Amino acid sequence: MIHSFLMIGQSNMAGRGYLKDVAPIYDEHIKVLINGRWQTMTEPVSHDRPMSGVSLAATFAGAFRLQNPEQQIGLIPCADGGTSLDDWAVEGALFENAVSQAKLAQRESKLAGILWHQGENDSFSGLSGQYYQKLSVIVDALRLALNAGDIPFIAGGLGDFLSGGRYGQYFTEYQKVNQALLHFADTKPNCYFVSAAGLGANPDDLHFNADSLRIFGFRYFEAWQHQKNVLTELPDEKAIVSTIVSRPLTKNEKIALLKNSFAGGVLSEDDFESEMKKLEQL
Repeated sequence: MIHSFLMIGQSNMAGRGYLKDVAPIYDEHIKVLINGRWQTMTEPVSHDRPMSGVSLAATFAGAFRLQNPEQQIGLIPCADGGTSLDDWAVEGALFENAVSQAKLAQRESKLAGILWHQGENDSFSGLSGQYYQKLSVIVDALRLALNAGDIPFIAGGLGDFLSGGRYGQYFTEYQKVNQALLHFADTKPNCYFVSAAGLGANPDDLHFNADSLRIFGFRYFEAWQHQKNVLTELPDEKAIVSTIVSRPLTKNEKIALLKNSFAGGVLSEDDFESEMKKLEQL
């Protein structure tokens, strides 16, 4: 049985880390829902925008696999960049899509958690004051619609870098949003908060960079696994991420990646056949 996780929120959940900045994570037992079917995960996991890139999902899934080597994990990407809590309102398009995708996933998986990162678009003009109540309505309705009242809801904090850069003027209330998220985790059942302490940004000072998203994903997993808030940097987080990234590929995984390279025009037919012969001899 696949353990599946619904990924919702805005761009920092979808992922904007630069693919060129980190080594890829590939594991045939990490799946992503595409067209209602489970496919082996490749990055970007989400394709909400042309600039989609590394997200926290891959290391979340990789950490799950380290602890559960005999099990599969499935990711359900439904985050959409630039969206507010009002965009995620119950019965709205994003809410209904997330429910629909999660229900498709539940046909062949056990929904084990909801991963949330959102708040930048509610960090100005007094919107932060309504954050707790609006999020409560959304989460309660999601759990009811998915018949999943007791699954963990993991929410990540906004980065401290938001106050700088060219967009800093738009996020004057990001600290209040973080306070609302932490209060939400402390007062709502089966909800947990993950700090973004020490994490860095792309040059835009808006999106987490790829290295930070690798770490953020592990923190999300720790919150889910231990069902508790993660309020600081974790002492072993970089080492664990390194272990996830450097996991040796199986023969089947190497063959699958080789086929992907050939199908994508990266390898010529002669090179493909040559590399395949080498793998077949292993």
